[in-house]
Amino acid sequence: MGEQLHVIIARERNVTHKPSPVVSERQRVEMVEALDPVDSARLGDPEDIFVPIEEIDPSVIALGHDQHHDIQQLEAQLAERGIDCVVERVSGREAGDGELLSSGSIIERAIQERE
Repeated sequence: MGEQLHVIIARERNVTHKPSPVVSERQRVEMVEALDPVDSARLGDPEDIFVPIEEIDPSVIALGHDQHHDIQQLEAQLAERGIDCVVERVSGREAGDGELLSSGSIIERAIQERE
């Protein structure tokens, strides 16, 4: 979708649509930044999700397949702020046999293994 991939990591206090992350903000940034396709990772702004977007000035925002944002609403908010970019939702993939593709799945498996 673009030449660079900048990832904005949600702050713990801003995660309200699912259980709070178990891994610290610092560690989540380090883990994402270590991924080969990622050029940079940073924490989101604690008050305004658009601050890091304005700093990055992307041509495309790629939302994860499981992110709760409404694309049309997000595009309208971006336009109101004068941020000219396209919003796309990336597709997810089904986990293969035994694969764990989310931190929630990893946590559930760890609990099951320890019971």
